[in-house]
Amino acid sequence: MSRRTALTCLTALMTASCSKAAFIAANVPAAFGSYKRQANIAYGTDPQHRLDVYVPDTPAAAPRPMVVFWHGGRWRFGDKADYRFVAAALAELEYVTVVPNYRHYPQVLMAGFMDDAAHAALWAAAHAGNFGADPNRLYLMGHSAGAHMAAMLTLDTRYFAATGRPIPQIAGMIGLSGPYDFLPLLEPDVQTILGPPEHYADSQPINFVRSNAPPMLLVHGLKDETVWPKNSRNLATALGARGVAVTLKLYPKLMHADTVAALSAPWRARAPTLADIAAFVGPARS
Repeated sequence: MSRRTALTCLTALMTASCSKAAFIAANVPAAFGSYKRQANIAYGTDPQHRLDVYVPDTPAAAPRPMVVFWHGGRWRFGDKADYRFVAAALAELEYVTVVPNYRHYPQVLMAGFMDDAAHAALWAAAHAGNFGADPNRLYLMGHSAGAHMAAMLTLDTRYFAATGRPIPQIAGMIGLSGPYDFLPLLEPDVQTILGPPEHYADSQPINFVRSNAPPMLLVHGLKDETVWPKNSRNLATALGARGVAVTLKLYPKLMHADTVAALSAPWRARAPTLADIAAFVGPARS
């Protein structure tokens, strides 16, 4: 498969006909990255409660930032193993990266996968020191549905509170092509996943904007017809109105998956996603 064809598959949300080849193309260079990977660490009791940790090989004079990344897939599909290229890119910036799996619909609805997200983030904060990371430099990140989860976890503190454990200090949130303000819900499966109807408002990150929210980096392609760019624009406007530090990056001509695909070495020229993340998080040695 050519790079152009593989990128087309990724941009088409990795449909069944070409998904495996697209992810292989994205992940082949990542397999040779300068990091150590600890795979399939349990953060809960369900088989989906597993995460991978990526630690840069380079020596660190001080604790590094830690990024927790949730994959997209309409809250229905996806696997952490397919996003090794994301962690490899962040390892180049000398960040420790945690990539969790989480339960999908129809096994769970929103409350279930958000509970998984909370527990994965808490695990990361509690174990940051074991991997040379600073728990006070914890960043939550995701693409598409994963960006929605990262934003909800950052803005709506009820998910952490429901675990009965202290809320971790979140240094910032990074959202790639995320849905944050997408009512009305038109698709039947999404209505079920985020329902019942009386809970629809609670599924929208924009409804939980608060003045003490951590800084956010919102990245979106202007040609995205899966999650409209207005989601990032509207959330950025709402955050700015409350005095929250927000960086909005809109990439011309790019579609839904391009923002995350640009973290893979073969497609870095497509968009400055990695450079924008580096500018937002800052150097590993602060």
